Amino acid sequence: MPIYLYIDRGSVLHRMHPTVKVLALFVMFWSVYWVDNPVALLPLGLLMLVVAQIAGAWPNFYRLRWLFVLVILVTTIAWMVFYRKGVPLVNLRIISLSRQSLMFGLGRGLKLAELLATSVLFLSTTKVEEFTVGLASLGVPYRAGFAITMAFRLAPLFIDSALTVAQAQSLRGYDFDKGGPLERVRRYVPVIIPVFMGALRKADAMAMALEARGFGREGRPTSFIEYPVAPRDIMFSVILFLIGFAYFMIYKTGATCPMRF
Repeated sequence: MPIYLYIDRGSVLHRMHPTVKVLALFVMFWSVYWVDNPVALLPLGLLMLVVAQIAGAWPNFYRLRWLFVLVILVTTIAWMVFYRKGVPLVNLRIISLSRQSLMFGLGRGLKLAELLATSVLFLSTTKVEEFTVGLASLGVPYRAGFAITMAFRLAPLFIDSALTVAQAQSLRGYDFDKGGPLERVRRYVPVIIPVFMGALRKADAMAMALEARGFGREGRPTSFIEYPVAPRDIMFSVILFLIGFAYFMIYKTGATCPMRF
């Protein structure tokens, strides 16, 4: 089972400058943040679908398809319970279904789904080392950027270690599916302990490797990979600026208010 989301393709998004990719991540988060109405969120969602097609990121979306469905469905129902405004069309004891509550809940669900889709697109087209370069180009301190990108490296490694230990225990006759739900959770304790001990060993080995390579010395760190700025990077930066500005103006004009739809 693949544990990394990066898909090695030759698309224009993969060849984009790392700084533009990080800027695109920020602009998408910025645009989604200001908007609550599903009508205003729909163009941004369609844009992400087109970008996913261009980048060839559909395998990752297919792997997470049920997560997208659950995010939209659960969020919509939850806000329909707590956001009780407007004339109710269906008035139950728990859920008061009105046009305003439905639009507001659906908008919140689409907002979370689009934030998730943005992250999936970014991780599908960006290597970890490119992420580091992009953060450094935007002025993020090297140590902070290294800590952020290290989380993307270590999380898949820990998952891989857990899967390896679970497979080894299964080969020795250990049944993880035996018993009820609580019993199944307790049976994963033999997996957690080796993974935790392995994480400590990897952290110690990583600290020694970083010290041997001079991590923390003053001066700007160098990179053996150069990322030249192409005309398409400038064009995409302008498009991203226009998208972010447009969604901020939608917020300023009050078009995101559910009562207007």
